[in-house]
Amino acid sequence: MARITLETLRHSYVEKPGSDVDWALASLDLEWTDGGAYALLGPSGCGKTTLLNIISGLLRPTEGRVLFDGTDVTDKDPVDRHVAQVFQFPVVYDTMSVFDNLAFPLRNRGVAEPAVRERVTEVARMLELDGLLARRASGLSADGKQKISLGRGLVRSDVNVVMFDEPLTVIDPHLKWVLRSKLKEVHQRFGNTMIYVTHDQTEALTFADQVVVMLGGRVVQIGTPVDLFEAPRHTFVGHFIGSPGMNILPCAVDAGKVVFDGETVALDSPPRAVPAGTLELGVRPEFVRFAPDGIAVEVVKVDDLGRHQVVEVRRGAHAIKLIAAEGEAIPSERPRIAFDPRRARVYADGWMVEGGASR
Repeated sequence: MARITLETLRHSYVEKPGSDVDWALASLDLEWTDGGAYALLGPSGCGKTTLLNIISGLLRPTEGRVLFDGTDVTDKDPVDRHVAQVFQFPVVYDTMSVFDNLAFPLRNRGVAEPAVRERVTEVARMLELDGLLARRASGLSADGKQKISLGRGLVRSDVNVVMFDEPLTVIDPHLKWVLRSKLKEVHQRFGNTMIYVTHDQTEALTFADQVVVMLGGRVVQIGTPVDLFEAPRHTFVGHFIGSPGMNILPCAVDAGKVVFDGETVALDSPPRAVPAGTLELGVRPEFVRFAPDGIAVEVVKVDDLGRHQVVEVRRGAHAIKLIAAEGEAIPSERPRIAFDPRRARVYADGWMVEGGASR
């Protein structure tokens, strides 16, 4: 296991990068503690896999350094970094048994057979493969093969970091939650430093202690799942995380007051200063409620999801979503809404304005 430090890292696939668009990864500095569970989250093309490949040594960064426990490994080969990587599509030896697949990384490093058997048995039990050890891998389903791939990444005790690149993509949806829970259990059991790459917010938020949200080669926020939900630093984070995502509404700030569509919106801590740029008000549907003294709206649609209702209302040209409790009566005449003043936030050109909400 290792503490991983990325110093002023940048990467471009262009030989002589000039403008910002030439950089697949913009300059970033990150530090991941030994034994932590982390996720890289963002849409396709945001730089997640590029960053993963730089950490593993499959790719050398154009600029910056990669350090494991303070030692510069930027120019070291993957084999010298002691990294285990699990890919999107399971890599298994079909003609070998499940046991031999799991044992391969250990035997390849000359580990004594009694130690191999002990470690393979332990990992197989954790992944619920212990009843299949004698079977050929070719006869297993996709999720069974991916369990083998996960096990081969976990079976070595000398790895600095285990990295997962979209490992559940080929798994049936109803089995994904099983493997997500199993990965979390494995992390708690073995304590490896783990980095999980995904575009799926559910996978990231249920696996990681800290989530790195990326967009366009840049890190827009690093935080716990609670941080990302309650205090999104960028409107992209608010929109990308949550279902439904955060309401993003045009606003203005006049004499310290936030105004949306001609109505003053109360904030516990309004912006101390208003920067130049496009101003928007962000508030999650969970923090919008019907209120008799609120902003007049029109109810457009109600989706009853069992445990709660997702209500879409409209104020002029602006759609707003709110979460209502199961069985809560939705007003049919002159509905009005209010935003939680502790949770509404002001953004300028996408970034949260300091003082825009209480912390």
